[in-house]
Amino acid sequence: MKLHDLHFGTRLAAAAVAVVFVFLLPAGSLPAKTAGEIDASVNATLQQFKKTVKGGSEVLGKAKGVLIMPNVIKGAFIVGGQYGEGALRVAGKTVSYYNLASGSVGFSFGAQAKDIVVLFMTEAVLNQFRASQGWEVGLDGNIALINIGGGERVDFTKLNDPILGFVLDPQGLMVDLSLKGAKFTRIQR
Repeated sequence: MKLHDLHFGTRLAAAAVAVVFVFLLPAGSLPAKTAGEIDASVNATLQQFKKTVKGGSEVLGKAKGVLIMPNVIKGAFIVGGQYGEGALRVAGKTVSYYNLASGSVGFSFGAQAKDIVVLFMTEAVLNQFRASQGWEVGLDGNIALINIGGGERVDFTKLNDPILGFVLDPQGLMVDLSLKGAKFTRIQR
C-alpha cells in the first residue's frame, strides 16, 4: 500500500465520520425537539416567510394546510443528506409533527441550514399527505418550488399547482433547489 493510498483512505474515513455526525446524530442521538420547541421555530419561520415573500400572508390564507420545516440541516462530503423537524398546520393550528430526511451521493461538499414551507392548496392533496405513512417528494407528489428574486411579488393567481414549496435561508428565498427524494414522516411529540 502506497502512502498516497493511505492518505486518501484516511481522508475518506474522516469524511464518513463527519457525515455521520452531521446527519445521523441529529436524527437519532441528540435529544428530540419538544412540541413547544418545534412550534416556536415554526412561528419564527412563518414570520420570516411573511416578511420575505411579498403576498406570503395572502397565499398562506388560501392554503388548506401548511407544512413548516424550520432549520433543516443539509450537508455533504461525497455522501450527503438532510434532516429537520416541523409541523403541519391546518387553519392556523398545529395538527401533527413531521420530520424530513433524505440522502444523496455525488461530488458535493458543504453544509447549510434552511427553512422549508410547503403549501397544500387543495383538500385532496392535503388529505393524501396526511394519510401517508411517509410522503416522498417526486414519488407520492410533486412540489412546485417557487423562486423569487429581487423582492418581486409572486402572482399567486397564476399558479395552478396543488402543492407549492418555498425554501428560505437566512438571507431569504433560495433558488435552483430540488426537494426530490425528500421524505416527510409523521412523528409523535
